[in-house]
Amino acid sequence: MKLLNFFFSWFDNRIKEREYQSKKINTQDIDWLRVIPYIGLHIAIISLFFVGYSHTALIVFIILYALRMFAITGFYHRYFSHKSFRTSRPMQFIFAVLGASAVQRGPLWWAAHHRKHHVHSDTEHDHHSPMTKSFFWSHTGWFLTKENFLTEIKWVKELARFPELKLIDRFDLIVPIIFCVGLFIMGELLGNFYPELATSGWQLVSWGFVLSTVILYHSTFLINSASHLWGKRRYKTKDGSKNNFILALLTFGEGWHNNHHHYPGSARQGFYWWEIDITYYILKLMSYIGLIWDLRTVSPTVRESNKA
Repeated sequence: MKLLNFFFSWFDNRIKEREYQSKKINTQDIDWLRVIPYIGLHIAIISLFFVGYSHTALIVFIILYALRMFAITGFYHRYFSHKSFRTSRPMQFIFAVLGASAVQRGPLWWAAHHRKHHVHSDTEHDHHSPMTKSFFWSHTGWFLTKENFLTEIKWVKELARFPELKLIDRFDLIVPIIFCVGLFIMGELLGNFYPELATSGWQLVSWGFVLSTVILYHSTFLINSASHLWGKRRYKTKDGSKNNFILALLTFGEGWHNNHHHYPGSARQGFYWWEIDITYYILKLMSYIGLIWDLRTVSPTVRESNKA
C-alpha cells in the first residue's frame, strides 16, 4: 500500500500536500526524491548528441520555447498572477495547460507564490529573494523544498473556484508527460512519411521538450535571481528589482522588472516604446481579434512618478 501511495504521489500532488501538512517542515527542507526528475532533465541534454540535428528539430525547439514562454509570461504571470487583462474560460484553460507543459507546476501554485513574492519582495518572508538568501537559492533552490511545494489557496481564492484549474494544479506532471508522448508520435510520423525532414520521435522529444524546457527554466528563473541583483533602477521601489535588457529579450519582456514592481498590474512591462516587450505585443494582437480584452496598462502619471 505504501509503495502504491508513493507511486501515485508523483502524479497526484494532493497526496504529497497532505503528507507535508501533517508534519512540521523546516523551511529549507528539500525533498531530494522529487529533485531527481529535475536533475535528470538537465542530464538528458546529453541526448542531443545521440539524436542528431535537423532543421525540423530546430524549428520545433524555437516554436515550443516561444509558445511556452508566452504561456508563462502572458498567462501564468500577467493574467493568473496579476489579472492585467480578461479572457474567456476556454482561453484561460488552454493557456493553463500550455503553461503546465513548461513543467513549472500548475497555475494556482505559480500565481499564489508570485503574489506572495510581491507582498514580501526582498524581505525575509520572500521565498526567493537573492538579497536575503543566496543567488542559487533564489534561482533554483526554493521551489525544491517541501514547504514551497504546497499551494497556498488563500492567495488565489478567485482562481480556485475553477475546477479545471484545480485539476491541472493537482495533476500538473501529467501535462508534460502527454506533451512528450505527442512530440514522440509526431516525430515518428514525420520521420516515416517525410524522410527528407530527417527527424524522429526521440529527436523531437530531445530538442522540443528537453532542451527547450531547460532553457525556458533558467530564463524565467533569472527573473527571480538576476533581475533583483543586476540592471538599472528607474523607480524607487521597496525591493531590489532592476530593469535588464538582456533578460527582457530572453523572457519576452519580463526583464523590465523594476517597471513591473513599480506597477504590477500593467499588461505592458516595457513602459516606453524602446523597451521591447514581446509578451505585450502578442497580448495586444490577441485583444484585436477578441481573444482577450480589458488590457490594463500604466498611465503616464504613474509611469512618471516615484523615479529614482
